[in-house]
Amino acid sequence: MSQQTRPHAQQIAALHALQSGLTKTLVTVAVVAMTFTATNVTLFAIDHHINPWIAWLLDPMVAVALGTVLIVDGRLSEYGVHPSGWASGLRWFAGLGTWIMNCWSSLWPNGAPFGIPRDVDPAGLVLHSIPPVLLIVLAEAITFYRRAILGKIAELRALVDTEASEVDAAPVHPASTAPSTTAPEPSQAERPALPVRQPSLVICGDQAVYALTVPPASASGDEEEPEAEKLPADEALNVIRACWAMGETIAEAARKSTRSTSYVHKVYQRLKDSADTSTQEPSKALVPVGSGAAR
Repeated sequence: MSQQTRPHAQQIAALHALQSGLTKTLVTVAVVAMTFTATNVTLFAIDHHINPWIAWLLDPMVAVALGTVLIVDGRLSEYGVHPSGWASGLRWFAGLGTWIMNCWSSLWPNGAPFGIPRDVDPAGLVLHSIPPVLLIVLAEAITFYRRAILGKIAELRALVDTEASEVDAAPVHPASTAPSTTAPEPSQAERPALPVRQPSLVICGDQAVYALTVPPASASGDEEEPEAEKLPADEALNVIRACWAMGETIAEAARKSTRSTSYVHKVYQRLKDSADTSTQEPSKALVPVGSGAAR
């Protein structure tokens, strides 16, 4: 994956890792350089009448000051804080001080007057100049590296914030679906509740109770069937007789004969009375009930 196609967040993380690596490199070089120059600085202090018991403190003192400014500058740059000019002055003073103390014997050998170096030891000058000069130049170079990295990180973060705001502001379009050709069925809670009709009890003669059969209401909303045509009186009477002989209920006989249950009950009562007396007397002819009693 190329640099341009990598996600911005990964590029920011990589730049932070690079910045931390530069700081670690600078601190490592500083420790090695100060260790290398420790002997020369200690001898320089002893030659200038410093007690050997404290002469060795000179190099660690300079090394701690230089290491502190390098570490603090690196950490502050990771948060976008640029130190003031005092930090650069301290860095240069510690580096140049270490360089002069290391190269003093190569620039002005014993007995040489101070001033323009005339009896220079080229090999000693190069040998003692490399560690401090390398440390000073590396510190300045990493300072510019940090500024470039922080600028790039700020640019990438601006791009990430812009993309995030565009995503938040974009409207959400629902996924397109084919229009349904059938109407959705109403749920159980949306369907209107149909009243439940309890069958009524009909009390007729002789304290007999017969259940009134009521057809249930149509739940589908279809049109009710047309009422059956009323049978003639003779046919209705024959149907009632047949139902009585078959032991069917008054309600069933009323439905089949298209007559009321009260009329069927009267006919059932007469047929019962006629059956009770048939063993003693000849059966009496059953006269048709007047049309006025029919409904």
